Amino acid sequence: MTGRIAYFNARLVDPASGFDAAATPSAGLLTEGEAIVAVGPELFAGGTPSDATAIDCGGAVLAPGLVDMRVQLRDPGEEHKEDIASASRAAAAGGVTSMVALPNTDPAIDDEAVVEFIARRAREVKLVKVYCYAAITRGCRGEELTEMGLLREAGVLGFTDGVRALADARTMQRALQYTRILGAPLIQHPEEPSLAASGVMHGGELSTRLGLPGISRATEILMLDRDLTLVDMTGGRYHAAHVSTAPGLDRIRRAKAQGLAVTCDTAPPYFALNELAVSHYRTFAKLSPPLRTEDDRRAVIAALADGTIDAIASDHAPQDQESKRQPFEVAEPGAVGLETLLPVTLELVHNGYLTMCEALALLTVRPADLLGLRAGRLVADAPADLVIFDPDRPGRIEPDNFRSKSKNSPFDGRLVQGKVLRTVVDGRPVYIAGA
Repeated sequence: MTGRIAYFNARLVDPASGFDAAATPSAGLLTEGEAIVAVGPELFAGGTPSDATAIDCGGAVLAPGLVDMRVQLRDPGEEHKEDIASASRAAAAGGVTSMVALPNTDPAIDDEAVVEFIARRAREVKLVKVYCYAAITRGCRGEELTEMGLLREAGVLGFTDGVRALADARTMQRALQYTRILGAPLIQHPEEPSLAASGVMHGGELSTRLGLPGISRATEILMLDRDLTLVDMTGGRYHAAHVSTAPGLDRIRRAKAQGLAVTCDTAPPYFALNELAVSHYRTFAKLSPPLRTEDDRRAVIAALADGTIDAIASDHAPQDQESKRQPFEVAEPGAVGLETLLPVTLELVHNGYLTMCEALALLTVRPADLLGLRAGRLVADAPADLVIFDPDRPGRIEPDNFRSKSKNSPFDGRLVQGKVLRTVVDGRPVYIAGA
């Protein structure tokens, strides 16, 4: 499908401006080629243009495509778990039009050649937009800094050692100083590694009852306290990934109030599940960081509502059957999330915690602005990256139907409301439900 396309009879939601207009036959959006031409509640009051292909949205929400800022592609190195093609298909089915890959691949994304490999493969697949972070340290080992300036010039959006915390304070200080110069965030997995090393779930009464070694809240708190002190010293840009505890969120809230360049995200499991999901040693609910208490879950929701949390990311971490169907202590952590990101986030809307605009902002414009991407807006001249979804369509999460190669979801069987009907990237439909 090329040329001009008129999407009409849509509920237009632009989270960047807070615009949320009820669906009417005249409400819609016009694209031409790769860009949005016009959008508005009365755009098609006189009918759709005769030279445009008309698509009836049937009253569904039309919004900017989702921007997922934390995805593990497993490519290169573990393509049996996921690759760029399968992750792109999963992203498209989930309404994600832009995703950002973590660098903990094999080899790690720690030089320009691997950055170019990711970009070339994404161009060949030609589905969603794929960006990447670079490792802070060589091989994500926490020792020698990468050539951060050259990697930034190669197009990376930020720096992180992925699922490993950067533990050495001197190295963290130097990396933060570079982020101030390069204008890119440093994304930390906020978990003190020596304290968390032997743990496999949240440390508390349940872990004691199950006989499993725990990971206390202190692992997150201690790392955040150290890192935020270094941010204050250096003026660097710091982003805490998948924050999971009430005390950790309090630290970030205070740092923001002090004017530090600090942001954070969370993922759906941390506001939709608690530690009880690992009862009966359910390895598909083994995550890093671990699922926390009900009080922590409620604190995450409160932080989403008050703006402390800047984005919701899928934290997509595909694992194969052999990695998950193990005794709990040796099973790999992580869950797939690209195809459950939107419907689980919509629970916050259906339960009255967030408005539709607020929820979609956390999935679109806010992560886009944080990473300097031209995305997340329904305005003329913006890229025609769109998602059309029915927010009320009931369904059940069935991992066997995922486009991802891996099926390790803690939401298996969960009843949800919300279904992606169409995903558009640069004006091209990359997913149509039922097609």
